[in-house]
Amino acid sequence: MNNNFNNDDWNSQSQYNFNYDNQGYYKEIVVQPRKKRSGRFITYLSLVLVTSLVTSFAVGGVMYSNFSRQLDSQVNSLKQAAVTQTSSDGGSSPTKLSTATDNVKATNLFSTGTGELTVAQIAKKVGPSIVGIKMSVPNTRQSPFYSSRSSTSDSEGSGIIFTEDGYIITNYHVVQYADPKNGAANTALTVYLPDKREAKAKFIGGDSENDLAVIKIDLTNLPAAELGDSSEVEVGDPAVAIGNPLGMEFAGSVTYGVISALNRQLKTGDNSLTLIQTDAAINPGNSGGALVNKKGQVIGINSAKISVEGIEGLGFAIPMNTAKPIVDQLKTYGYVKGKPLIGISAQEVTAEISRMYDLPVGVYISEVTQGGAAEAAGIHKGDVLVKLDGSKIESMADLDAVKKNHKAGDTVSAVVSRDGKEVTLSITFSEDK
Repeated sequence: MNNNFNNDDWNSQSQYNFNYDNQGYYKEIVVQPRKKRSGRFITYLSLVLVTSLVTSFAVGGVMYSNFSRQLDSQVNSLKQAAVTQTSSDGGSSPTKLSTATDNVKATNLFSTGTGELTVAQIAKKVGPSIVGIKMSVPNTRQSPFYSSRSSTSDSEGSGIIFTEDGYIITNYHVVQYADPKNGAANTALTVYLPDKREAKAKFIGGDSENDLAVIKIDLTNLPAAELGDSSEVEVGDPAVAIGNPLGMEFAGSVTYGVISALNRQLKTGDNSLTLIQTDAAINPGNSGGALVNKKGQVIGINSAKISVEGIEGLGFAIPMNTAKPIVDQLKTYGYVKGKPLIGISAQEVTAEISRMYDLPVGVYISEVTQGGAAEAAGIHKGDVLVKLDGSKIESMADLDAVKKNHKAGDTVSAVVSRDGKEVTLSITFSEDK
């Protein structure tokens, strides 16, 4: 298919670089001090600082001495009073005395209360379940001086083992060119395990709308990650990100921070996602890796960051409660059941393009899928879709918003502009498999 708009390439590490401009292409088929008095001022300042320090040490020493004597006295009293504990039957049983130091253990970030882990413990628990993924896309280059030459383009990301028999969750954009719907039958996927093993992977299913995919390797007895409940996450909760920033050279990198915000609406390409925001460092190559809570449970799939000079700590993850039902369907069916499909490739007709080409603002149909819903409804290549289900269509986002309110099998009205005239049609959504 030829058209005037090209897809933006993902960067070499399969990580979103955010661009706040809307993409125009849509394919449903498949971002100096004063010198005087300075010496005297420094002298005064030094005297103040020295005086403060001496006073602090003196006062602190007295306070510490008194506090230590009182603490020792109280502990000795408690030890004598709690050697035995009288039971209800008149007997006695030894009771262990718990002092403050018994209840406070060395921590890495989190307290070690019931069910909570240190960062080191989280890394040991979840790290073995985080893999590296390399996508190798073959391409052929033509030269006027030499015969065609074949080469491959590689990109790398992360994934999460979620079953012992080799099913792995990742982002769709990490493995998108292995999706048969994208026509890349010869794309190779290689998975790199933390124990240094490598395995070829098979593309099982993907959902570009939600940026999720499932792949599989033929290995068993693998360490599956424990998936958590993202609805229990609160702003300020500790968060640990595990993945492969910048590729396999930094595989298994662990960063920590907090949950910065919930339900962030973020536009990525043509899609709008509801994401968890964190300041745990997420970098190119982390895509598809895990965002983990203080119990060592995966509560998000690291997907994106805002990459703008001078901006740090704005990373985002798909909530596990959003991902889990989609992943289950991808694993079982290879697609998400019930998703509506029109069967078109299109590009936006913006106000500027409208003025240049004398077309109505809307969505220009550049291709109609044979046997699809659009063809059955009588939509033609060259039509401009201006309304769908009564809603004005001025962008791809408008089109997707209408589709999200429907399922496969629903019938809606569609208005297209054809040869300067508006034509009203009836379209029944097919299923996006």
